[in-house]
Amino acid sequence: MEKLLFDSHAHINYEKYTDGERAAVMGRVESSPVAFVLDVGFDMASSRLAARDAAAWPWCYAAVGVHPHDADAFTAADLAELRQLLKAPKVVALGEIGLDYYRDLSPRDRQRDAFRKQIRLALETGVPITIHDRDSGGETIQILKEEGAFSDARKAAFPPDAPGAIGAPDARVLLHCFSGSAEQAFEYIGLGCTISVAGPVTFKNNKKTARVAAEIPLSRLLIETDAPYLTPEPLRGRPNEPVNVELVARKIAELRGISYEETAAATLANARRFFRI
Repeated sequence: MEKLLFDSHAHINYEKYTDGERAAVMGRVESSPVAFVLDVGFDMASSRLAARDAAAWPWCYAAVGVHPHDADAFTAADLAELRQLLKAPKVVALGEIGLDYYRDLSPRDRQRDAFRKQIRLALETGVPITIHDRDSGGETIQILKEEGAFSDARKAAFPPDAPGAIGAPDARVLLHCFSGSAEQAFEYIGLGCTISVAGPVTFKNNKKTARVAAEIPLSRLLIETDAPYLTPEPLRGRPNEPVNVELVARKIAELRGISYEETAAATLANARRFFRI
């Protein structure tokens, strides 16, 4: 079986999995067209587990970071531990970090503080950043700007897009599970962002994300599951898994009027370049 797909954001480290359930999810990846999965941290425990998963499985890589929901518990010791985790060979990004003003599970000042400190760590260590942004009213992007995530120095540290691509500067900032408009996506790409699209692109009434997936430059598009959340059609109602990233790729191919194989190959190459794999 040809391995064509890169799930750029999943939670194999999901805290409610039993050991058996986690092993079963991983086993299904092994026998699927998925070549790589990024196991993404959301707190310190899940970040440690993601790093262990990456060390154990050849197709698994890790991102480590503290989600805005857990920002209220974020400490200086956590920041120091993240710095150490980022030294592991297969820990390739810092995330998911950002702001969430929809659920507001941590006070907003604590969210901002944890976000800024983790951006600074990503800039210090030169790693890509995976962003969670929900209902922040543009404050997430503003903080990224203020902290220098789109600076000329940051962009100069990364190679340009592949030949024939858009040629815009690349700051290695990934907007995970993007839910904004196509106009916003183009604006953020101009700053140096990459856009990741998840299962909601398959939902019948989600015209906004469908337009993003259809119109933005293919060279700045990644695909993801956000497993075990956001299960794509026709599997909604079941827990999501990395193998379902194939359904996201097939929907994007349909929307763009290109083959599934071209979509899979392009998003695989994009993710490998983005995470330097």
